Amino acid sequence: MTTEINEVPAGYRVNAAGHLVPESKIEAIDLLRDELVNEIITEGQILSQKLQEFKINTLRKIQDFIELSAAEYGHKVGGKKGNVSLASFDGRNMIKRSINENITFDERLQVAKSLIDGCIHRWTEGGNDNIKALVEHAFQTDKDGNISVTRILGLHRLEIKDEQWLKAMEAIADSISITGSKTYLRLYKRNDKDALEQVSLDIANV
Repeated sequence: MTTEINEVPAGYRVNAAGHLVPESKIEAIDLLRDELVNEIITEGQILSQKLQEFKINTLRKIQDFIELSAAEYGHKVGGKKGNVSLASFDGRNMIKRSINENITFDERLQVAKSLIDGCIHRWTEGGNDNIKALVEHAFQTDKDGNISVTRILGLHRLEIKDEQWLKAMEAIADSISITGSKTYLRLYKRNDKDALEQVSLDIANV
């Protein structure tokens, strides 16, 4: 457990354990390392702040343009939902805004599964194990206990005209809750091979 020191006296440094250490007792290489690390972290924080400001300003400009475009048709766009792609006139540059919603299911999903199990049992006169396995896969949870939204909504997209199945799909729809969303901004530039290549804003991929 480290001890917090509010004010460091001149000629001292605080070590990782929270203790005051005279600079005269610290190796020169340790002082240089400390200076290097702190300098890089400070530069990184400034860069991170600039990226955050760039994203906020860019998303605002995109939304302003969407509303401007909608005004051409006497229409007002509400909210910021929806994905959009904007391309330059020559098609060499493109900006994509995508919004991913965090979807969860409540207890009515279990009602839907029970109804679907009833459908399978009825359709296959006792239930085909292969079909059962497919449904179990759709409702399978990961190590954190989460169910795949993609697999569940994949069931919802099947066009099966059966009263019990449709009731199950209604239960799935009613069980859906939007618990949040995340907005992604991606920039693309056409490369020498005439393909759109993403402009990396990730320090690991630069």
